[in-house]
Amino acid sequence: MGGNRKNCYIVDTLNTRMKFKLFLSILVLVQTCMFLNLKAQGLLIKRASTPITIDGIMDEDAWEEADIADGFNQIFPYDSSAALTPTEVRMTYDDDFIYVMAIMYSENPHDVVVSSLRRDYKGDAYDGFTVVLDTYKDKTNAFVFGLNPFGVQREGLITNGGNSSSSNNGVSSFSLTWDNKWYSEAKIYDEYWIAEMAIPFKTIRYKENMDSWLINFYRIDSHYEEKSTWAPIPRNLEVLNLSFNKELKWDKPLQNPGQNISLIPYMAVKTSKDHEGQTPSQTKFSIGGDAKIALSSSLNLDLTVNPDFSQVETDQQVTNLDRFEIYFPEQRQFFLENADLFASFGSSDARPFFSRRIGVARDTSTGTNIMNPLYFGGRMSGNINNKWRVGVMSIQAAEEKDINLPSTNYTVASVQHRIGQRSNIAAMIVSKQAFQDSIGGDFTTNPAAWNRTVAVDLNLATPDAKWSGKGYYHHSFDPDGMDSTFSYGATANYQTYRWQINSDYQSIGANYNPEAGFTPRTDFHQLRSTVYYNLYPSKGPIQSHAPGFDFDVLGNKTYGNTDWDINLRYRIDFRNTAEFNMSLRRQYIYLFRSFDPSGSDGLKLPEDSEYAYNYIEAEYKSSKRKSFFYEFSTKSGQYFNGTRVNLEGTLSYRFIPWAVTSVNFEYNRIRLPEPYNDSNLYLIGPKFDFTFTKNIFWTTYIQYNSQINNMNVNTRFQWRYQPVSDLYIVYTDNYFAGIDNRFIDFNRPKFRALAIKLTYWLNL
Repeated sequence: MGGNRKNCYIVDTLNTRMKFKLFLSILVLVQTCMFLNLKAQGLLIKRASTPITIDGIMDEDAWEEADIADGFNQIFPYDSSAALTPTEVRMTYDDDFIYVMAIMYSENPHDVVVSSLRRDYKGDAYDGFTVVLDTYKDKTNAFVFGLNPFGVQREGLITNGGNSSSSNNGVSSFSLTWDNKWYSEAKIYDEYWIAEMAIPFKTIRYKENMDSWLINFYRIDSHYEEKSTWAPIPRNLEVLNLSFNKELKWDKPLQNPGQNISLIPYMAVKTSKDHEGQTPSQTKFSIGGDAKIALSSSLNLDLTVNPDFSQVETDQQVTNLDRFEIYFPEQRQFFLENADLFASFGSSDARPFFSRRIGVARDTSTGTNIMNPLYFGGRMSGNINNKWRVGVMSIQAAEEKDINLPSTNYTVASVQHRIGQRSNIAAMIVSKQAFQDSIGGDFTTNPAAWNRTVAVDLNLATPDAKWSGKGYYHHSFDPDGMDSTFSYGATANYQTYRWQINSDYQSIGANYNPEAGFTPRTDFHQLRSTVYYNLYPSKGPIQSHAPGFDFDVLGNKTYGNTDWDINLRYRIDFRNTAEFNMSLRRQYIYLFRSFDPSGSDGLKLPEDSEYAYNYIEAEYKSSKRKSFFYEFSTKSGQYFNGTRVNLEGTLSYRFIPWAVTSVNFEYNRIRLPEPYNDSNLYLIGPKFDFTFTKNIFWTTYIQYNSQINNMNVNTRFQWRYQPVSDLYIVYTDNYFAGIDNRFIDFNRPKFRALAIKLTYWLNL
């Protein structure tokens, strides 16, 4: 910027540290006065009078004419004063783009903290600027675009009003896995850094003829350990909470952006060898792709033919000492936009639809999951108007002759109606329908193999975000026509400056069976609640701390109470972004089925036995502002009829901005009385993440899991040669581990695969 700046509010001659601090103090004083006056006006966005070049230099006349959003307010560590580091934001637009220019003043902008050069960074310790666009003014869903000082992009979607996962039954309200095309640049100067963005109207969804949106900006400044927002948000809430956004006023009502079609073809070649099954090597070439077609400015149609999901990273392995299935989140792009229309029904323990059931089949003879290719699929989702949202999806999965699985159709339809400012009622039907009377037969419906689920949810939230909750009823249907195929429940959440209370009740029938959903356990009713009382010291290293209490009671009509736990909790949030949590737990479990708690396939504890025991849970996360950062946690103490010592965590070191190396580890030392097994379970996962540029990445995972006797090596090279267009080279190798006391047996490979994939995003 420098000599190109024409505005009188920039004093380029302030070269000394003393003058800069004086300048900074004046800005803070002015913004504090603005804060005390509680200014609530919005921002006017006017059409650009001159072309905009995305270069991180504010030298266009259109920026001089644009309104300024300033007066940012702290949300962390305090929320009662203006930000220590001033921020100024301007916006303008033309026929194709929304433009954003942000100036972030800083005492030393060259000494910034970033995670790496990898896109979709996240965390509260890294310098960055973020735009939140609530294009429907529903205070429920929004688009997020962010930039760090090195020009690394991130984009994501907000659902459920940006409420924390604790008030959404463990469902995250913010996802960075959504990917789309936009443009940006960042530059660092002596006394500030600049973020400049161009967001295509065709990238986002909105209702035409609207004359205003809701918007917020937030900034993280690592030097002052500060988070600040343009629209003030209480510090007891998440920074992405949509309840307090201000108005973005357009000088003219928005029109339809015109034809909006994107084609995303791919080509892939894969070669693999199953050494464990002693099958011949296989090489497969595939071609297919996706299409995104805007039916209107707010309604989108996604199509996919012979889709391939090899770009999805391998899930991080975990040690499973639970009696039930573990949930892994969806990461595939086809399912992400408007995902809440399908995925937000029910609770974390009773989801009527779970998209990761599609594309995966179960080999009942071996108990393992296998990839199930998909022929084609279609997905329409979006807003009809400000009150109604719809989602319809249908996907046809291929037959699997080896496991006698016919081709299967998955169809889901949902509708959501807004009530008031932040509430809605939603309904969904899920259908899983087998085709073909016999494998290799005619492509006809098999009337004897189907499963349906009907769901109705009522989601409630007050405008001030103090209260939120939901009530739901779901029912599954299958050819057997059994009873007790229901799931229902209710949640209530209360969050103020001092109090955080989350409560919920759910009941799941013995024969509830949503085959395309996620319900790891049936035949139970459950009541649970968590209470925290927040305290905020006025000085010192602690930003907030809170004693807490919770309980969880679960049972059924047959056995009475089968599980309960009660916990005394304490949590501490530090000003340097470190966190500490501790819980003293008393737990009771009644085993209605036999179970081996050692996780080693040993002698099982008998059914109809019961256990009550005490243990401690603790977790510490260090500040990620440092080059070396770490996380430790433990669940140790009594364990069923024995003891357990657990230690897990991550050690990381960052070479800003080129690389991050880390080691995930988990150790469980389980001791049970004779004749039951003792066990020592290890899981170690080194990771090397190199970001050579903002477009070239190389990541290698090594995951050793003694519980499943496996060593996995996964290395992935990615070159983003154009926006949202990538070349992937992925190599996977699996070995037997832990044989003859060896950490890895290189002479006993299990499975090897090499995949090369090329994708291209083409706008028509």
